[in-house]
Formats: sequence, structure tokens, C-alpha cells
Amino acid sequence: MVEDELERLFGAAGCAGSVAVLNIDGPGQVVLGADEWMVAASTFKIAVALELFCQGAEGTLDLTERVRLPPSQATPGGQGFCIFEDEAEVSLRDAARMMMTISDNTAADVLIRRVSVPRIHARLAGLGLDRIRLAGTIREEFDAIGRDAGFAGWTEMERAMGAAGSPRDAHRIWERALAAPSLRPGRVTSATAGQMAALLRLIWRDEAGPGRACAAVRTVLGRQRLTRKIATGFGTEVRTAAKSGSVPGCVSNDVGVVAYPDGSRFAVAVFTRPTGRTGSAGTAEPVGPVLDQTRTDAVIGAAARLCVEHLRRAGRP
Repeated sequence: MVEDELERLFGAAGCAGSVAVLNIDGPGQVVLGADEWMVAASTFKIAVALELFCQGAEGTLDLTERVRLPPSQATPGGQGFCIFEDEAEVSLRDAARMMMTISDNTAADVLIRRVSVPRIHARLAGLGLDRIRLAGTIREEFDAIGRDAGFAGWTEMERAMGAAGSPRDAHRIWERALAAPSLRPGRVTSATAGQMAALLRLIWRDEAGPGRACAAVRTVLGRQRLTRKIATGFGTEVRTAAKSGSVPGCVSNDVGVVAYPDGSRFAVAVFTRPTGRTGSAGTAEPVGPVLDQTRTDAVIGAAARLCVEHLRRAGRP
């Protein structure tokens, strides 16, 4: 059974996995724990992009609208606008490109505030997807984690880690963050692998909104620069459009579409977490094991290929 092989793959990598792989143009699917509530990390940005481009196509906002991004309002993330020293100005459309191609958190928060969480949820609900839920902006989530770790917010926690007397002391602070109740599925922005794969299937079939909006989401996903997960499972002849997401030590995820030269295409969602971390909302269990990022990134590609090749074999006459 392919599900047993998946379990062995994840076990060898020291993690637990949730998988959904759907044939975009047929009924075939492979699922493993696909309904499990998981920390979404940055994979949720696909839903933000969809809402933005749908509102643009429907005429409720102008995608060329300019927004100003002062450094004082940046959201931490390690890349993109948060490392700028001077104020930047960008269109909503280009903010979406930054959010999707390099996972820029500042751009994501600008767009979340502009299109609104209720409207994102309303569109998802209209598609039958009620298990992709945003908790708020990324900055709001970060500050909640920082407070749970015993600080005034995320910035103060980062400062404490930077001022720690040793890497071990800094890691202890990060372990407190990983144990934060606000980082549990259902409290932080969360999703299921099944619904993320279903969302991609709808986008690729122009069924998630206006065709122009779906095409725009497909385009920006195809320009993703972080391709060390699903894409590693496939050769160069296979096109991959994906959005990854990670919380170091906590989760490593990737969702995307793989397309073969023969026209077959598959929506893939692979979420991973440490084997010792449960999916219960609102609990504060000890951190326990943490993810080995290198091993989990590799197993995501291997799991994706295993499922896709299984569906391709099953679909051959």
C-alpha cells in the first residue's frame, strides 16, 4: 500500500506527515492524514493571493494601487522588505509577487490588511474549504508567540535571543516559543493537506474564482524561488509551481502542482511535524523532538513523487 510506504518514509526522516495528492483532471487521489489540522506556515499565502487577484478581477480593488512600506512597520522574516533601511513603495500586484516568490512577510501582512481576513475566509467557505483559517496578520501571530514565551512581543524575544550568552541559551528561548499555545494548530494560521490540495486543484481548473484571477495565482506560484521541497522529487522535465512554509523545529510544508510533458498534472500538499508534537489546539505540551530541516525537506519531495507516480501508474491503460 502506498500509504504504508509513506509512513515508512516519514518515520525514517524522524517526522510525521500529512499528505494529499489529487489528480487535477481525474478522480485519482492519495491521502494520508489529509484531514489533520496542521500549522500552515507560509503555505496559507496562496489563499491571500487568490483573494487579492479575485478582488482585482471583480473590480473591488486596483492591483496597481500603491502602498508605502516604512521599515518601522516591517514584519520579521529574514528576507524581502524587512531588511530594507529606507521606505519602499510598491503596487499591490508586486507585493503579491514578493509574498509568493520569496515569501515576504511584510508584503503578506500588507495584503492581508488590504483584502481582509473575513473576505479571505468567505471566499474559501464558498469553495467548501473551511479548514484553511488565518489567525490574523503574521505580525499578530509572531507577537502572540513572543508573549507566550514570556516577552512583551516577538521583537523583544528576538532581542533576548541575540543577547543570549551562548547559542544554547538562545535555543532555550526558541524552545519556549515552540511550546507556545499560540503556535498550536487552530490557534495559529492552520490548514489541512486535503483542503490545500483541493484549493490548488480548483485554481488550476479556473474554478476558484474568475479565470483571470486563477491564472495570476498560477503565474506567481510558478515563479517561487524556494524549490528545495516538492521539486526535489522530480526531474527537470516536470514543471513545479509551489509555495513552501516552515517554522524551524516545528513544521516544514510544501504545497504545489506538478505537471508532466504528457499533460498530466497533480495537486500536492505535504505537511510535516515532529513525531512528538500533537495537533491539539490550545495545549501547551513540552516541545519534545524537533524537526531536522534537511531530512524533512528531502522527504517532502520523495513523498510527493511516490504519490504522483502511483497515480500515474494507476491511470495508465
